[in-house]
Amino acid sequence: MRALQFSQYGPAGLLHVAEVAEPHAGPGQIRVAVRASGVTPSDAGLRAGRFGELVPLPHVPGVDAAGVVDEVGDGVTDVQPGDEVFGMVDLARLGGANAEYAVLAAWARKPSTLSWEQAGGAAANVETATRSLDLLGVRDGTTLLVAGAAGGVGTMTVQLAVARGARVIGTAGPATQDFLAGLGATPIVYGEGLVDRAAEFGVDVVLHCAGPVPDLVTIAGSPDRVLTIADMSAADEHGVRVSHTFGPGAHPSAFHGLAAAAALAEEGVLTVPLAGVFPLSAGTAAHELSETGHAHGKIVLTNAEAL
Repeated sequence: MRALQFSQYGPAGLLHVAEVAEPHAGPGQIRVAVRASGVTPSDAGLRAGRFGELVPLPHVPGVDAAGVVDEVGDGVTDVQPGDEVFGMVDLARLGGANAEYAVLAAWARKPSTLSWEQAGGAAANVETATRSLDLLGVRDGTTLLVAGAAGGVGTMTVQLAVARGARVIGTAGPATQDFLAGLGATPIVYGEGLVDRAAEFGVDVVLHCAGPVPDLVTIAGSPDRVLTIADMSAADEHGVRVSHTFGPGAHPSAFHGLAAAAALAEEGVLTVPLAGVFPLSAGTAAHELSETGHAHGKIVLTNAEAL
């Protein structure tokens, strides 16, 4: 099968499409014929070697995908070949989704309201957002500030938090204020003066997706009310909490959020903003966009001939 891969750690230009062996579903897993798959900042960081040499090379990146089930492993009873689903790979493998076929360890049925491209980029952001909201204890009546709310995780966090009954304040640049408001957030501009702008809202907890951390501690009133998914050194430097999905100290994955998000999408109250859609062969361009840090929404690769 065709798959995006890199054979050494380094810049995005090292990515290329190659013929690789097809994977197969093991117990409790399913295999899908991939229609679309996501690109995350972690994918780009792994390829660049920012996390060390964690995977055998060559490596196929991508942790989330949407497609049509074509193999069902032992013990799986909720789907069958032909069903349309979205989901995530076994995160211990740190990849495998950017390919013609992918094995998923967690999934939900694809909402009819989402395109293949949207569904292909949904699962990782849903999982991260759900895990973060659970760890912060966000519920009805909570006032949550999302720093870097216009990115892939930020946009999903805003919508899922609003669905829980929370009031969401989202930081972003001047050009994306209306975009955030359309997702249900109260938008404010990041940068100098943020502490003063946020003061009127009585923020309870903060999710840090982008930007500097110190002001967020001031806004929250205590470092333990700030959770970062973007700065793994922030616990030592600023005392805030850190959450990530792989390596030592990783929190258990919040795969339970996939079905809940699918239900919200079917109701028309959750969408997946897309920052860029590329064919599998343009993986380099997709990773380069991810590395700008200015993608508003999710970056997706498609198996165009299958759509």
